[in-house]
Amino acid sequence: MIIQSKKVWLANQFYPAQIKIKDNKIESIFDYGEKEVDIDYGDKRIVPGFIDIHCHGAYGFDTNDAEPEGLRKWLKNIPSEGVTGLLATTITQSKQVLTDAVKNVVQVYEEGYEGAEILGIHFEGPYLDMAYKGAQPEQHILKGTVKEFKEYQEAAKGLIKLVTLASEHDDNFELTKYCSNNGVAVSLGHSGATYEQAVMAVANGAKSMTHIYNGMSPFNHRKNGLVGAAFRFKDVYGEIICDLNHSTPAAVNILYRTKNPDKTLMVSDGLMCKGFKVGEKFLFGGNEIEIYPDGSAHLTGSKSLAGSTMKINEGLRNVVEIAEVPFDLALNSCTINPATLIGLGNRKGKLYEGYDADIVVLDDDYSVIQTFCNGKAQL
Repeated sequence: MIIQSKKVWLANQFYPAQIKIKDNKIESIFDYGEKEVDIDYGDKRIVPGFIDIHCHGAYGFDTNDAEPEGLRKWLKNIPSEGVTGLLATTITQSKQVLTDAVKNVVQVYEEGYEGAEILGIHFEGPYLDMAYKGAQPEQHILKGTVKEFKEYQEAAKGLIKLVTLASEHDDNFELTKYCSNNGVAVSLGHSGATYEQAVMAVANGAKSMTHIYNGMSPFNHRKNGLVGAAFRFKDVYGEIICDLNHSTPAAVNILYRTKNPDKTLMVSDGLMCKGFKVGEKFLFGGNEIEIYPDGSAHLTGSKSLAGSTMKINEGLRNVVEIAEVPFDLALNSCTINPATLIGLGNRKGKLYEGYDADIVVLDDDYSVIQTFCNGKAQL
């Protein structure tokens, strides 16, 4: 199959070109009009598929539910927002619940599914700080150990690719070092770490920070906290939820402008309530949450933010059109940057010859016209 557009994202710019898809890969890139095409998208934007490395679920399914059909439904429908790959993300819970959750991801991964690709698991918690737990259930928060994490990774058959933890509770950075040395990226989050503690965590293997501004020690000109570390550490990745509820447009702009452009990560932090109406209620990590009119999800008890229902294509629009971040920085944050963090930058995140044919066609309003997951049209 050959598709073409006058606006194909090549070499960090829009360029008139054709893309030949064969055997799930991008076989060739041609000049616009060079070959006979199967689909001509005119002047609609063709960009790499979106990768969401922090998403708990959607359409009534949560990763912790450990329901194969719920996970399959999520994967099949999420390409509607341009997502072609994701890390199924857990939330703090009992050992049995988390073990069942990762085993469920493995089962679906091995048995087969349609839609977006399972790129691994993001293990968010339970190794967090109590003061910055956010919506994570405090009764299951505990100190992490290498022994226990090995048991989770064994159950996951190596699919855990990213772990969020509070490094100040990781004695001698033992878990951080173990993960870093065994192909698991460590992200600092739900943490009250000082700036100085963050420096040492990075020196001992931490590579990223989870939903910057949220669930972390704030920036102060005398106590810089994790937010200050996120600004200062140019070689460390950093997630940001771009629904404009978790952070203001100005805060989003500041982070994108401050960090190394290769290290910013757009995430949805999407919950099981994505795809449902305002006012509906769900259980998330054992706590009741409710969808607010702005699309955010809040704990019904404390009213605090619990997560998001944002679609990634909407996040891209928010970052570019409202937060006024240059398009290339915004796009890279949901394509090549997350792919590189989890070790897939050599085959995902770009429209290059030899890369996986993960492709999104966007309308002028950022709505998704078509998504190709490994070369297969989804819409």
